[in-house]
Amino acid sequence: MEQTTRKELATEIFYAALKAVDPYNAVKLYTDKIRSVYQNGSFKRLIVTGFGKAACSMSKAVEDNLGDLIDTGILITKYGHSMSQESMIRIYEAGHPVPDENGLRGTEEIIKILKNADKNTLVVCLVSGGGSALLVSPYEGISLDEKQKITQLLLKAGVDIYELNTVRKHISKVKGGRLAEIAYPAKMISLVLSDVIGDRLDVIASGPTAPDKTTYNHAIGVLEKYKLTEKAPESVINMLGNGAKGLIPETPKDDNPVFEKVENIIIGSNIKALEAAKTKAESLGFKPEIISSEITGEARDVGKWLADIARSKRSNSSNRLNCLISGGETTVTVKGNGMGGRNMELALAFAMEIECVEGITLLSAGTDGTDGPTDAAGAIVDGQTVKKAKTTGLNPEEYLNNNDSYNFFKKIDELLVTGPTGTNVMDIQIMVIE
Repeated sequence: MEQTTRKELATEIFYAALKAVDPYNAVKLYTDKIRSVYQNGSFKRLIVTGFGKAACSMSKAVEDNLGDLIDTGILITKYGHSMSQESMIRIYEAGHPVPDENGLRGTEEIIKILKNADKNTLVVCLVSGGGSALLVSPYEGISLDEKQKITQLLLKAGVDIYELNTVRKHISKVKGGRLAEIAYPAKMISLVLSDVIGDRLDVIASGPTAPDKTTYNHAIGVLEKYKLTEKAPESVINMLGNGAKGLIPETPKDDNPVFEKVENIIIGSNIKALEAAKTKAESLGFKPEIISSEITGEARDVGKWLADIARSKRSNSSNRLNCLISGGETTVTVKGNGMGGRNMELALAFAMEIECVEGITLLSAGTDGTDGPTDAAGAIVDGQTVKKAKTTGLNPEEYLNNNDSYNFFKKIDELLVTGPTGTNVMDIQIMVIE
Protein backbone atom coordinates (compact mmCIF):
# COMPACT_ATOMS: atom_id res chain seq x y z
CA MET A 1 0.00 0.00 0.00
CA GLU A 2 1.33 3.42 -0.93
CA GLN A 3 2.08 5.82 1.92
CA THR A 4 -0.23 8.47 0.49
CA THR A 5 -3.02 5.91 0.47
CA ARG A 6 -2.42 5.08 4.13
CA LYS A 7 -2.71 8.77 4.98
CA GLU A 8 -5.93 9.06 3.00
CA LEU A 9 -7.40 6.03 4.76
CA ALA A 10 -6.48 7.40 8.19
CA THR A 11 -8.18 10.67 7.26
CA GLU A 12 -11.29 8.84 6.06
CA ILE A 13 -11.50 6.96 9.36
CA PHE A 14 -11.08 10.23 11.28
CA TYR A 15 -13.97 11.89 9.45
CA ALA A 16 -16.19 8.88 10.16
CA ALA A 17 -15.45 9.38 13.86
CA LEU A 18 -16.42 13.06 13.62
CA LYS A 19 -19.70 12.22 11.92
CA ALA A 20 -20.69 9.94 14.79
CA VAL A 21 -20.47 12.80 17.30
CA ASP A 22 -22.22 15.43 15.20
CA PRO A 23 -23.76 17.82 17.76
CA TYR A 24 -26.82 18.66 15.65
CA ASN A 25 -27.95 15.04 15.43
CA ALA A 26 -27.09 14.37 19.07
CA VAL A 27 -29.27 17.26 20.28
CA LYS A 28 -32.08 16.48 17.84
CA LEU A 29 -32.60 13.11 19.56
CA TYR A 30 -33.65 14.98 22.74
CA THR A 31 -35.92 17.68 21.31
CA ASP A 32 -39.07 15.58 21.66
CA LYS A 33 -38.20 15.00 25.32
CA ILE A 34 -37.75 18.76 25.86
CA ARG A 35 -41.09 19.51 24.20
CA SER A 36 -42.79 16.89 26.41
CA VAL A 37 -41.22 18.34 29.59
CA TYR A 38 -42.31 21.85 28.54
CA GLN A 39 -45.91 20.86 27.85
CA ASN A 40 -46.39 18.47 30.78
CA GLY A 41 -44.81 20.97 33.18
CA SER A 42 -47.05 23.80 31.95
CA PHE A 43 -44.04 26.06 31.46
CA LYS A 44 -44.61 29.52 30.00
CA ARG A 45 -41.09 30.35 28.75
CA LEU A 46 -38.26 28.43 27.09
CA ILE A 47 -34.78 29.96 27.37
CA VAL A 48 -31.76 28.59 25.50
CA THR A 49 -28.22 29.15 26.73
CA GLY A 50 -25.09 27.57 25.35
CA PHE A 51 -21.31 27.77 25.52
CA GLY A 52 -18.55 25.80 23.88
CA LYS A 53 -17.11 25.06 20.47
CA ALA A 54 -20.19 23.07 19.46
CA ALA A 55 -22.74 25.61 20.75
CA CYS A 56 -24.00 26.76 17.34
CA SER A 57 -24.56 23.27 15.90
CA MET A 58 -26.34 22.29 19.09
CA SER A 59 -28.55 25.38 19.15
CA LYS A 60 -29.53 24.97 15.49
CA ALA A 61 -31.03 21.59 16.34
CA VAL A 62 -33.03 23.22 19.15
CA GLU A 63 -34.23 26.06 16.88
CA ASP A 64 -35.17 23.75 14.01
CA ASN A 65 -37.24 21.51 16.26
CA LEU A 66 -38.42 23.77 19.09
CA GLY A 67 -38.37 27.21 17.51
CA ASP A 68 -42.07 27.76 18.23
CA LEU A 69 -41.38 27.54 21.98
CA ILE A 70 -38.21 29.62 22.32
CA ASP A 71 -38.55 32.94 24.12
CA THR A 72 -34.92 34.08 24.07
CA GLY A 73 -31.38 32.75 24.14
CA ILE A 74 -27.65 33.51 24.29
CA LEU A 75 -24.73 31.46 22.95
CA ILE A 76 -20.97 31.87 23.36
CA THR A 77 -18.61 30.06 21.01
CA LYS A 78 -15.00 30.30 19.89
CA TYR A 79 -13.98 32.75 17.18
CA GLY A 80 -14.65 31.20 13.78
CA HIS A 81 -17.03 28.56 15.17
CA SER A 82 -20.36 30.34 14.64
CA MET A 83 -22.56 29.28 11.74
CA SER A 84 -23.76 31.74 9.12
CA GLN A 85 -27.48 31.40 9.71
CA GLU A 86 -30.43 33.46 10.77
CA SER A 87 -31.10 32.83 14.42
CA MET A 88 -33.42 33.99 17.16
CA ILE A 89 -30.60 33.24 19.60
CA ARG A 90 -27.86 35.84 20.05
CA ILE A 91 -24.34 34.56 19.40
CA TYR A 92 -21.12 35.87 20.91
CA GLU A 93 -17.75 34.75 19.56
CA ALA A 94 -15.04 34.86 22.21
CA GLY A 95 -11.50 33.85 23.18
CA HIS A 96 -10.29 30.30 23.80
CA PRO A 97 -8.33 28.88 25.63
CA VAL A 98 -7.68 32.22 27.30
CA PRO A 99 -10.91 34.15 28.05
CA ASP A 100 -11.50 37.66 26.72
CA GLU A 101 -13.89 40.64 26.88
CA ASN A 102 -16.39 39.10 24.46
CA GLY A 103 -16.70 36.03 26.66
CA LEU A 104 -17.25 38.30 29.64
CA ARG A 105 -19.99 40.25 27.82
CA GLY A 106 -21.73 37.12 26.60
CA THR A 107 -21.67 35.59 30.08
CA GLU A 108 -23.14 38.77 31.58
CA GLU A 109 -26.04 38.44 29.15
CA ILE A 110 -26.56 34.79 30.10
CA ILE A 111 -26.57 35.73 33.80
CA LYS A 112 -29.08 38.49 33.11
CA ILE A 113 -31.64 36.26 31.38
CA LEU A 114 -31.22 33.45 33.95
CA LYS A 115 -31.75 35.83 36.86
CA ASN A 116 -35.11 36.68 35.28
CA ALA A 117 -36.08 33.01 35.03
CA ASP A 118 -38.70 31.70 37.47
CA LYS A 119 -40.48 28.43 38.28
CA ASN A 120 -42.50 28.79 35.06
CA THR A 121 -39.33 28.84 32.96
CA LEU A 122 -37.63 25.88 31.28
CA VAL A 123 -33.94 26.48 30.53
CA VAL A 124 -32.17 24.40 27.90
CA CYS A 125 -28.42 24.63 28.49
CA LEU A 126 -26.11 23.43 25.71
CA VAL A 127 -22.67 22.55 27.06
CA SER A 128 -19.61 21.53 25.05
CA GLY A 129 -15.83 21.57 25.23
CA GLY A 130 -14.23 24.99 25.46
CA GLY A 131 -16.99 26.22 27.74
CA SER A 132 -14.58 26.81 30.61
CA ALA A 133 -12.85 29.61 28.71
CA LEU A 134 -15.90 30.93 26.87
CA LEU A 135 -18.24 31.17 29.88
CA VAL A 136 -16.27 33.65 31.94
CA SER A 137 -17.32 35.72 34.95
CA PRO A 138 -14.54 36.19 37.52
CA TYR A 139 -15.57 36.28 41.17
CA GLU A 140 -15.71 39.68 42.87
CA GLY A 141 -12.25 41.08 43.43
CA ILE A 142 -10.67 39.28 40.46
CA SER A 143 -10.30 41.13 37.15
CA LEU A 144 -10.43 39.64 33.67
CA ASP A 145 -6.70 40.39 33.29
CA GLU A 146 -5.97 38.41 36.45
CA LYS A 147 -8.20 35.56 35.26
CA GLN A 148 -6.29 35.53 31.96
CA LYS A 149 -2.96 35.48 33.76
CA ILE A 150 -3.78 32.52 36.00
CA THR A 151 -5.22 30.63 33.02
CA GLN A 152 -2.03 31.15 31.02
CA LEU A 153 0.15 30.11 33.96
CA LEU A 154 -1.81 26.90 34.41
CA LEU A 155 -1.82 26.04 30.71
CA LYS A 156 1.93 26.54 30.36
CA ALA A 157 2.61 24.49 33.50
CA GLY A 158 1.12 21.39 31.86
CA VAL A 159 -1.80 20.87 34.27
CA ASP A 160 -4.43 18.34 33.25
CA ILE A 161 -8.03 19.35 32.62
CA TYR A 162 -9.18 18.22 36.10
CA GLU A 163 -6.59 20.40 37.83
CA LEU A 164 -7.16 23.35 35.49
CA ASN A 165 -10.91 23.31 36.04
CA THR A 166 -10.56 22.87 39.79
CA VAL A 167 -8.95 26.30 39.93
CA ARG A 168 -11.29 27.82 37.35
CA LYS A 169 -14.38 26.74 39.31
CA HIS A 170 -13.23 28.43 42.49
CA ILE A 171 -12.55 31.85 41.01
CA SER A 172 -15.78 32.06 39.02
CA LYS A 173 -19.35 33.23 39.54
CA VAL A 174 -20.77 30.69 37.07
CA LYS A 175 -18.66 27.53 37.13
CA GLY A 176 -18.84 24.60 39.55
CA GLY A 177 -22.65 24.53 39.71
CA ARG A 178 -23.01 28.27 40.22
CA LEU A 179 -24.86 28.79 36.91
CA ALA A 180 -27.53 26.37 38.14
CA GLU A 181 -27.78 28.45 41.33
CA ILE A 182 -28.39 31.58 39.27
CA ALA A 183 -31.15 29.91 37.22
CA TYR A 184 -32.95 28.47 40.26
CA PRO A 185 -35.95 27.99 40.65
CA ALA A 186 -36.26 27.46 36.90
CA LYS A 187 -36.21 23.90 35.57
CA MET A 188 -32.98 23.22 33.65
CA ILE A 189 -32.12 20.53 31.11
CA SER A 190 -28.43 20.50 30.19
CA LEU A 191 -27.38 18.61 27.08
CA VAL A 192 -23.66 17.94 27.40
CA LEU A 193 -21.12 17.00 24.75
CA SER A 194 -18.24 15.54 26.75
CA ASP A 195 -14.64 16.53 26.10
CA VAL A 196 -13.11 15.05 29.26
CA ILE A 197 -11.93 11.58 30.20
CA GLY A 198 -14.54 9.73 32.25
CA ASP A 199 -17.30 12.14 31.09
CA ARG A 200 -17.38 13.80 34.51
CA LEU A 201 -20.14 16.39 34.59
CA ASP A 202 -18.32 18.44 37.20
CA VAL A 203 -15.32 18.80 34.86
CA ILE A 204 -16.88 19.34 31.41
CA ALA A 205 -16.81 23.13 30.83
CA SER A 206 -15.99 23.33 34.58
CA GLY A 207 -19.40 21.92 35.51
CA PRO A 208 -21.59 25.07 35.53
CA THR A 209 -24.79 23.04 35.97
CA ALA A 210 -23.44 20.14 38.04
CA PRO A 211 -22.52 19.65 41.73
CA ASP A 212 -18.84 20.32 42.35
CA LYS A 213 -16.68 17.57 43.84
CA THR A 214 -13.71 19.86 44.55
CA THR A 215 -12.98 22.50 47.18
CA TYR A 216 -10.93 25.66 47.68
CA ASN A 217 -8.26 23.51 49.32
CA HIS A 218 -8.05 21.37 46.20
CA ALA A 219 -7.54 24.50 44.10
CA ILE A 220 -4.77 25.71 46.41
CA GLY A 221 -3.20 22.27 46.12
CA VAL A 222 -3.01 22.59 42.32
CA LEU A 223 -1.15 25.91 42.54
CA GLU A 224 1.23 24.48 45.13
CA LYS A 225 1.87 21.33 43.07
CA TYR A 226 3.00 23.37 40.07
CA LYS A 227 4.80 26.00 42.16
CA LEU A 228 2.51 28.79 40.98
CA THR A 229 1.61 30.39 44.31
CA GLU A 230 4.34 33.01 43.93
CA LYS A 231 3.44 33.74 40.29
CA ALA A 232 -0.35 33.79 40.58
CA PRO A 233 -2.18 37.14 40.96
CA GLU A 234 -2.55 38.17 44.60
CA SER A 235 -6.32 38.46 44.21
CA VAL A 236 -6.56 34.78 43.20
CA ILE A 237 -4.43 33.64 46.14
CA ASN A 238 -6.47 35.78 48.55
CA MET A 239 -9.79 34.47 47.28
CA LEU A 240 -8.76 30.82 47.46
CA GLY A 241 -7.37 31.39 50.96
CA ASN A 242 -10.56 33.10 52.14
CA GLY A 243 -12.62 30.31 50.62
CA ALA A 244 -10.56 27.67 52.43
CA LYS A 245 -11.21 29.54 55.70
CA GLY A 246 -14.95 29.53 55.07
CA LEU A 247 -15.16 33.28 54.49
CA ILE A 248 -16.52 32.74 50.94
CA PRO A 249 -19.25 30.17 50.16
CA GLU A 250 -18.09 26.90 48.62
CA THR A 251 -19.28 25.82 45.21
CA PRO A 252 -22.63 23.97 45.50
CA LYS A 253 -22.38 20.26 46.32
CA ASP A 254 -24.59 17.19 45.76
CA ASP A 255 -26.95 17.95 48.63
CA ASN A 256 -27.84 21.43 47.35
CA PRO A 257 -31.60 21.59 46.53
CA VAL A 258 -30.76 23.57 43.38
CA PHE A 259 -29.89 20.32 41.61
CA GLU A 260 -33.36 18.87 42.16
CA LYS A 261 -34.38 21.21 39.32
CA VAL A 262 -31.48 20.22 37.01
CA GLU A 263 -31.19 17.30 34.61
CA ASN A 264 -27.74 16.81 33.05
CA ILE A 265 -27.55 14.47 30.03
CA ILE A 266 -24.37 13.32 28.25
CA ILE A 267 -25.22 13.22 24.52
CA GLY A 268 -21.80 12.50 22.98
CA SER A 269 -18.31 11.41 24.02
CA ASN A 270 -14.88 10.33 22.83
CA ILE A 271 -15.61 6.61 23.09
CA LYS A 272 -18.57 6.99 20.73
CA ALA A 273 -16.25 8.58 18.16
CA LEU A 274 -13.65 5.82 18.61
CA GLU A 275 -16.26 3.10 18.13
CA ALA A 276 -17.35 4.76 14.88
CA ALA A 277 -13.71 4.90 13.76
CA LYS A 278 -13.39 1.18 14.48
CA THR A 279 -16.51 0.38 12.46
CA LYS A 280 -15.23 2.44 9.53
CA ALA A 281 -11.80 0.78 9.68
CA GLU A 282 -13.44 -2.65 9.57
CA SER A 283 -15.40 -1.65 6.47
CA LEU A 284 -12.13 -0.65 4.79
CA GLY A 285 -10.61 -4.07 5.40
CA PHE A 286 -8.58 -3.36 8.53
CA LYS A 287 -8.28 -5.37 11.71
CA PRO A 288 -9.01 -2.48 14.11
CA GLU A 289 -8.44 -2.24 17.84
CA ILE A 290 -9.29 0.52 20.31
CA ILE A 291 -6.26 0.84 22.59
CA SER A 292 -7.78 3.34 25.02
CA SER A 293 -10.23 6.22 25.26
CA GLU A 294 -8.37 7.62 28.26
CA ILE A 295 -4.98 8.67 26.85
CA THR A 296 -3.34 11.23 29.14
CA GLY A 297 0.15 12.45 30.01
CA GLU A 298 2.81 14.57 28.37
CA ALA A 299 2.14 14.61 24.62
CA ARG A 300 5.68 13.77 23.55
CA ASP A 301 5.83 10.84 25.99
CA VAL A 302 2.54 9.50 24.67
CA GLY A 303 3.88 9.84 21.12
CA LYS A 304 6.88 7.64 22.00
CA TRP A 305 4.63 5.11 23.74
CA LEU A 306 2.30 4.86 20.74
CA ALA A 307 5.30 4.45 18.43
CA ASP A 308 6.50 1.50 20.52
CA ILE A 309 3.07 -0.12 20.26
CA ALA A 310 2.95 0.46 16.49
CA ARG A 311 6.40 -1.05 15.94
CA SER A 312 5.52 -4.07 18.05
CA LYS A 313 2.25 -4.60 16.17
CA ARG A 314 4.06 -4.33 12.84
CA SER A 315 6.68 -6.89 13.87
CA ASN A 316 4.30 -9.44 15.35
CA SER A 317 1.24 -9.31 13.10
CA SER A 318 0.36 -11.16 9.90
CA ASN A 319 0.05 -9.53 6.50
CA ARG A 320 -3.39 -8.18 7.38
CA LEU A 321 -3.75 -4.41 7.70
CA ASN A 322 -4.01 -3.22 11.29
CA CYS A 323 -5.59 -0.04 12.62
CA LEU A 324 -4.94 1.00 16.21
CA ILE A 325 -7.29 3.68 17.56
CA SER A 326 -7.00 5.76 20.70
CA GLY A 327 -8.42 8.92 22.21
CA GLY A 328 -8.16 11.21 25.19
CA GLU A 329 -6.37 14.44 26.00
CA THR A 330 -2.66 14.84 26.57
CA THR A 331 -0.87 17.88 27.99
CA VAL A 332 2.12 19.96 26.96
CA THR A 333 4.52 21.60 29.39
CA VAL A 334 5.58 24.69 27.42
CA LYS A 335 9.27 25.48 27.72
CA GLY A 336 9.94 26.96 24.28
CA ASN A 337 8.44 29.90 22.40
CA GLY A 338 7.21 28.12 19.29
CA MET A 339 3.70 27.39 18.08
CA GLY A 340 1.90 24.09 18.29
CA GLY A 341 -0.63 21.93 20.08
CA ARG A 342 -0.74 18.63 21.91
CA ASN A 343 -1.64 16.58 18.83
CA MET A 344 1.16 18.03 16.69
CA GLU A 345 3.66 17.60 19.53
CA LEU A 346 2.56 13.99 19.96
CA ALA A 347 2.85 13.39 16.20
CA LEU A 348 6.33 14.91 16.02
CA ALA A 349 7.61 12.73 18.87
CA PHE A 350 5.99 9.71 17.19
CA ALA A 351 7.61 10.54 13.83
CA MET A 352 11.04 10.80 15.44
CA GLU A 353 10.61 7.34 16.95
CA ILE A 354 9.63 5.66 13.64
CA GLU A 355 12.17 7.43 11.42
CA CYS A 356 12.70 5.33 8.25
CA VAL A 357 10.35 2.57 9.49
CA GLU A 358 8.07 1.53 6.64
CA GLY A 359 4.40 0.65 6.96
CA ILE A 360 3.36 2.88 9.89
CA THR A 361 1.19 6.01 9.60
CA LEU A 362 -0.26 8.09 12.44
CA LEU A 363 -3.00 10.71 12.42
CA SER A 364 -3.40 12.65 15.65
CA ALA A 365 -5.99 15.44 15.73
CA GLY A 366 -8.44 17.39 17.84
CA THR A 367 -12.06 16.60 17.03
CA ASP A 368 -12.89 20.31 17.20
CA GLY A 369 -10.58 21.04 14.25
CA THR A 370 -8.12 23.13 16.24
CA ASP A 371 -4.94 22.05 17.99
CA GLY A 372 -3.61 24.70 20.33
CA PRO A 373 -3.61 28.31 19.07
CA THR A 374 -3.33 27.23 15.41
CA ASP A 375 -5.48 26.71 12.32
CA ALA A 376 -4.64 22.98 12.18
CA ALA A 377 -6.45 20.05 13.79
CA GLY A 378 -3.23 18.05 14.08
CA ALA A 379 -0.81 16.22 11.80
CA ILE A 380 -0.37 13.00 9.79
CA VAL A 381 3.07 11.38 9.88
CA ASP A 382 4.88 8.23 8.76
CA GLY A 383 8.36 6.77 8.57
CA GLN A 384 9.42 9.26 5.92
CA THR A 385 8.39 12.40 7.84
CA VAL A 386 11.66 13.00 9.67
CA LYS A 387 13.76 11.96 6.67
CA LYS A 388 11.91 14.46 4.47
CA ALA A 389 12.36 17.19 7.08
CA LYS A 390 16.09 16.59 7.37
CA THR A 391 16.58 16.82 3.58
CA THR A 392 15.16 20.35 3.76
CA GLY A 393 17.51 21.30 6.60
CA LEU A 394 15.03 21.00 9.48
CA ASN A 395 16.11 19.61 12.84
CA PRO A 396 13.09 17.79 14.37
CA GLU A 397 14.57 17.73 17.87
CA GLU A 398 15.05 21.51 17.88
CA TYR A 399 11.42 22.04 16.86
CA LEU A 400 10.19 19.63 19.53
CA ASN A 401 12.27 21.28 22.25
CA ASN A 402 10.96 24.69 21.21
CA ASN A 403 7.33 23.47 21.23
CA ASP A 404 7.21 24.51 17.57
CA SER A 405 5.54 21.48 16.00
CA TYR A 406 3.13 23.58 13.94
CA ASN A 407 5.87 25.32 11.97
CA PHE A 408 7.74 22.02 11.56
CA PHE A 409 4.76 20.31 9.94
CA LYS A 410 3.77 23.38 7.95
CA LYS A 411 7.18 23.46 6.26
CA ILE A 412 6.89 19.83 5.14
CA ASP A 413 3.15 19.96 4.36
CA GLU A 414 1.99 17.36 6.89
CA LEU A 415 -0.55 19.40 8.84
CA LEU A 416 -4.15 18.17 9.01
CA VAL A 417 -6.36 21.23 8.46
CA THR A 418 -10.11 20.61 8.72
CA GLY A 419 -11.44 23.99 9.81
CA PRO A 420 -13.91 24.13 12.73
CA THR A 421 -15.80 20.83 12.83
CA GLY A 422 -18.70 21.95 15.02
CA THR A 423 -18.02 19.21 17.57
CA ASN A 424 -15.54 18.60 20.39
CA VAL A 425 -14.91 15.25 22.10
CA MET A 426 -11.19 15.54 22.84
CA ASP A 427 -8.52 14.05 20.55
CA ILE A 428 -8.21 10.97 18.36
CA GLN A 429 -5.16 9.02 17.21
CA ILE A 430 -5.41 6.60 14.29
CA MET A 431 -2.46 4.34 13.45
CA VAL A 432 -2.52 2.46 10.14
CA ILE A 433 -0.02 -0.40 10.15
CA GLU A 434 1.14 -2.90 7.53
